[in-house]
Amino acid sequence: MMKKLAERIIAIVFAAAVMFFILTFSIGLPIYCRSFYYAQVDSLELPEQTGFSDSVIREAYDELLDYLTRGRDFGTGALYWSESGKAHFEDCKILFDLDRNVLFVSAAAIAVCVLLSVFCTKQDLRKSLAIGGLLSVGIPLCLGIIAFCDFDRAFSLFHSLLFPGKTNWVFDPLYDQIILILPERFFMNCGLLILCSVLVLAAVAVVSGLSGKRRKRNGSLPETQH
Repeated sequence: MMKKLAERIIAIVFAAAVMFFILTFSIGLPIYCRSFYYAQVDSLELPEQTGFSDSVIREAYDELLDYLTRGRDFGTGALYWSESGKAHFEDCKILFDLDRNVLFVSAAAIAVCVLLSVFCTKQDLRKSLAIGGLLSVGIPLCLGIIAFCDFDRAFSLFHSLLFPGKTNWVFDPLYDQIILILPERFFMNCGLLILCSVLVLAAVAVVSGLSGKRRKRNGSLPETQH
């Protein structure tokens, strides 16, 4: 009885950890992969659109990301910023830190569950791997469909949910010039990258889980006597 309970708990924790790992890893891609933004400086024609040079744009972005991901002093390079804008990025930093912490915790949980299944319960976690992959698709897919239908409304709804009761995420480019180098198209591309990453990782998890299960069944078939 205790072994069955332990196996069920490990299976549930493993599936949840896989789901959270896929989600947080995908969300972190456009945050920590700065080359993703650099590639869009030219493709979105940001120097021409904003009047800022390539070096000014990159310096502003790097300084902001250093604050959000490395805990350095807040700044936006040579671009103007307001206290209201800074307050919004302080809220963003909380979410960025949360994403990173959940990523690390979920990775650790996956490792612990695998070790327990190998050395203690001797259970097969492939089904839980597939379930975790399937669960990770739901929320991003729904958000992707909503954004595809009406991105502006989805963008506003997204910020209203993450920053309830606050309006400082609505920037005035006269006081917070950073918004000029973070156009709507950039955020749309971030969403596409996250969605694609989730779908790819979820597909890998589901295929790995199901194919492993089939191999086990096929391998357990008795040999035919001739």
